[in-house]
Amino acid sequence: MNSIEYIKDAIKTESKEFSSIDQRLSDDGIKRLLHAGIGLSTESGEFLDALKKHIFYGKELDRVNLAEEIGDIFWYLAIASDELKIDFESVMNKNIKKLKARYGEKFTESKAENRDLDVERTILEEQKFSN
Repeated sequence: MNSIEYIKDAIKTESKEFSSIDQRLSDDGIKRLLHAGIGLSTESGEFLDALKKHIFYGKELDRVNLAEEIGDIFWYLAIASDELKIDFESVMNKNIKKLKARYGEKFTESKAENRDLDVERTILEEQKFSN
């Protein structure tokens, strides 16, 4: 297969339901969540890039920059949390409850591989969302 054939085959699977996409994007809340999601990805990438430069290129680990990126991640999480009408404390508590169901009091590789996703989902569904 050459690159032109690959591109032709790949675009056959591209979503081109643009009118449906436009309709979903007419919701300002979805736009806020998209903005937050893109921002989270970008800031997480910047965090990882700083680690990459330290580990693989031998640059000094810039802890101030890492803290800044964490702050930027919090900012995008605040936008998403506001749009979903949830608070950080509730999310943190649910996360710990889920992790305790998964691991008990200690991580093991076996428990990580053999999770009860139904139990975890039940815990997470206790999260209240406001419309």
